[in-house]
Amino acid sequence: MTETICDTSLVDAQNVIVTVSATTAPVEPGGTLRTDTLADSVLILMGMTVLQRLVGFTRSVLVCRWMSPQELGQWDMAFGFLILAGPLAILGLPGSFGRYVEYFRQRGQLRTFLWRTTTVTAVLSVMAAAVLALRPQWFSRFVFGDDNHLSQITLMAGGLLVIIAYMFMTELFTALRLYRVSSALQFFNSLSFATLSVVLLLAWRPTATSMLLAYAGACLLAALAALVWVRRVWRELPPVPRPTGHREFWRKLIPFAMWVWTTNWLTNLFEIADRYMLLHFGPFSPAVAMEQVGHYHSARVVPILLVSVAGLMGSLLLPHLSHDWETGRRDEVSRRVNMTVKLFGLLLIAGGATILLASPLLFGVVFQGKYDGGLAVLPLTLAYCCWFAMALLVESYLWCSEHAGLGSLAFAVALVVNIAFNLLLVPSYGLYGAVVATALANVAGLLLVYAFGQMCGLRLVRGTWIVSALPLLFLLGPLATGLGLLTVLGFAIFSSALFSSAEKQSLAEIRDQYLDKFRAWRHQTSISSS
Repeated sequence: MTETICDTSLVDAQNVIVTVSATTAPVEPGGTLRTDTLADSVLILMGMTVLQRLVGFTRSVLVCRWMSPQELGQWDMAFGFLILAGPLAILGLPGSFGRYVEYFRQRGQLRTFLWRTTTVTAVLSVMAAAVLALRPQWFSRFVFGDDNHLSQITLMAGGLLVIIAYMFMTELFTALRLYRVSSALQFFNSLSFATLSVVLLLAWRPTATSMLLAYAGACLLAALAALVWVRRVWRELPPVPRPTGHREFWRKLIPFAMWVWTTNWLTNLFEIADRYMLLHFGPFSPAVAMEQVGHYHSARVVPILLVSVAGLMGSLLLPHLSHDWETGRRDEVSRRVNMTVKLFGLLLIAGGATILLASPLLFGVVFQGKYDGGLAVLPLTLAYCCWFAMALLVESYLWCSEHAGLGSLAFAVALVVNIAFNLLLVPSYGLYGAVVATALANVAGLLLVYAFGQMCGLRLVRGTWIVSALPLLFLLGPLATGLGLLTVLGFAIFSSALFSSAEKQSLAEIRDQYLDKFRAWRHQTSISSS
């Protein structure tokens, strides 16, 4: 599911799993390329994510401060369309990397896999950009509600090419378990996007066009930088003595890739459906509808960061789940998924409580009181973003077990629920009705993903269900959320209601391993300095 193709989307960066060894990963059968362990990957992720999200948050705050609600709404719609169009255009091929890079590496066919998928992705990308460029009026009405944005559609057509290239490379490095490279690439993209955004908004004009130019430019710079590592990876891959035949190759890859494509399409459409419903079915003119979308965007500035991190965590987790699955350790797969949801879920609740406490300062001072509509829907937006993030994590199990179709079904049902409730609530309640509809749809999607996971062998434990219910605390306000979180943490520490004794032991072992590494690093540093 992920999405996404930006530093605040689901593709940009993709569980806090601590049930693996923190030692250096062994050399894989497919060549000499050094991979990162899951625990090391998590540390890389957490370190880079703090920096990346700080940059992204600062950029988002400045964008909301400098742009009008209408221009912010236009940027939100344009960006949401690119999130939808990118994975849709390339038939889910990069999304299959997490599952099948390991499969073809084990069989010595990784070079063939990468060459064929790269070629097909390039052709599909050019075709998608051509469709946009040839039908600008239709896409202008679809994305913006009228046909007065032809130049922006043309710009989006060109930008789609570099956005797909960037997305392709980040998915590749993540699937290769070179998360240090993927994280650095995503941070560079985020920093470039922030820099270009500030320069264009201040030196040119504070419009959606400036933001489109900034994001396309950042993706171009990141893709060019990634080529250095792509060449190195390619050189280190062993030659293929006898490539797999095309029929056998695509017969293995296409069914899963198509389910990934369907899931990406459904997930990204689900993620943006409420804004399109506001634009096309709300009781507003196109200009007023864009203002409502701008208010909604302000409410999602911080919560969507939680979703984007979950997307990063999910894409990080999938190659490791695939590795365990291919080596027959199915019980370990379930254990990791449960641990991820519990640990990451608690972090989501803690982050949400902090956001609620800081919301008066953010909306009243930083946003200069321009987005009161966003402040009103913030608690419910936080809740459904947490549920969506948890669904992204658990869906990794369905992909790993090669039941990606069930993930698609879950979000297809959730999308129907979303549209139905939007049609019912948006005409009367506007923005608040759209958020209520989206929250109900996210609950439906999460429950279905859990149910399908259990059907495929995932054993969900009690602690996972407890954490999944915690976002409801946001509706009670920041104080109740904080007290509820402290109560749950108390149970986690002093009882086995949340974490079993074995899980606590695993946590302690990982903690001790990294403390030992830290002490060794300090000792080495002191010796070097002396």
